Amino acid sequence: MVYSILGQIILKYFRRSLITITLLAIGFQSFAQSLLEIPLSPFNDEIIRHSAYVLGYSEEHEQARWVAYQLTSEEVSGSQKRTDNFRSDPNVSTGSASKSDYKGSGYDRGHLAPAADMKLNSTYMSESFFMSNMSPQDPGFNRGIWKSLESAVRNMAFQNQAVYVVTGPIFESNRGSIGSNRVTIPGYYFKVILDYSGDEHKAIGFILPHSKSSSSLSSFAVSVDVVENRTGLDFFPSIPDVEEEDLESEYDFSDWNIKDASSNFSSSGKQCLGTTKAGLRCKRNIKVIDTFCYQHKPNYSPKPKAPEPSAGIRCSATTKKGSQCKRKSSGGSIYCWQHK
Repeated sequence: MVYSILGQIILKYFRRSLITITLLAIGFQSFAQSLLEIPLSPFNDEIIRHSAYVLGYSEEHEQARWVAYQLTSEEVSGSQKRTDNFRSDPNVSTGSASKSDYKGSGYDRGHLAPAADMKLNSTYMSESFFMSNMSPQDPGFNRGIWKSLESAVRNMAFQNQAVYVVTGPIFESNRGSIGSNRVTIPGYYFKVILDYSGDEHKAIGFILPHSKSSSSLSSFAVSVDVVENRTGLDFFPSIPDVEEEDLESEYDFSDWNIKDASSNFSSSGKQCLGTTKAGLRCKRNIKVIDTFCYQHKPNYSPKPKAPEPSAGIRCSATTKKGSQCKRKSSGGSIYCWQHK
């Protein structure tokens, strides 16, 4: 009994020490802004802070072991265009992977923090293309089930105002490596999402095999505890222990309102997140890469309708003598039958 209590005290002290180390690594002010999403890690990874996300870079695997950020409904609704400005990350002290590592490999430069989550401004968008935020992904996986999950997470953020996201590879059953930097091709990928707004808190995890899939997202849903066991990471450590245990030990897929994710987030399209004048969800279907239909996109303004000519007005044409035609217009036109 004494040893058990002593062990718990040591564990709590160890966790607090790790939190302190993380504080020092990314800065007290930055940590205060990104408290909930930063995981604790037993690995000796370099912590890199960017404007919209933080990552733990694994030199061994030449990619982030985890990428963490808060995603808000405002960011989901952003209008910043994709840049495709792929480049090495200058903040990685040992040097990150490069574009040449992926050239001719057959693998996509798969985003961990998606570019579509970084539409708030040009800085966020640009920094999402650092190679430290990329992982070698099979095209069928990256452009299929992984993109569907990314879209589902944006839907979660829109519906809950804000969510905390941690995502990354799981280095199990790896497929070798690519490039001169020997970038590891992971066997699995994960996401954990936390809604910590309001009184009702909830969390959910996803583990996806690195392969093309037509299965529904619900088949990949797991508790956060399961993801922790597979990755070795401790998610959301700043939450009080009792609540953290409850949040991470179980999940309810239906709580996230993505029950029909397999249809709404398939490659053929999904439902617009906009709201009609009647206060209802827009029913238009949109592409997977989009968030809103054309009408509900930010800065949308309808084209002014051309005024319809009134029936029976005087014909607007000019006769051979140079005077205005005296006939009445017809058929909704501004001209008579002869001058149409």
